[in-house]
Amino acid sequence: MITKKTVNNLTYKIIGYAIEVHKELGPGLLESVYEACMMHLLTLNGHKVKRQNLVKINFQGLEIETQLRYDMLVDDLVIIENKAVEELHPLYTAQTLSYMALLHIPKGVLFNFNCVNIFKEGQKTLVNKYFEQLPDGD
Repeated sequence: MITKKTVNNLTYKIIGYAIEVHKELGPGLLESVYEACMMHLLTLNGHKVKRQNLVKINFQGLEIETQLRYDMLVDDLVIIENKAVEELHPLYTAQTLSYMALLHIPKGVLFNFNCVNIFKEGQKTLVNKYFEQLPDGD
């Protein structure tokens, strides 16, 4: 059974992997480089990861194919959006929340690898109604 605790534990691991990538590579690279390294760590540690998949939209019962692509989906529970920008723009938060809603994913993490300390300033964790609906867990 999927619980808030399950999702929170997974998120904790994901943030740890991002910290590991950032410590080794530092800021200044393309987001695709950080994404590839995250993919490596996640799969190495037994996680099921989907990368750069299209997001379909259901509009009034019609399934519409779009050009929207999320960066990563881990264990069908957490969306990851990777950035390497000067600062996280509110649009990136809205984008992550939209992907979470469209895919019915309870949690998302927005990373900015172009920072000094990814834990303090380079990540933003997001939840939505799907997270709130989960049981707490042990």
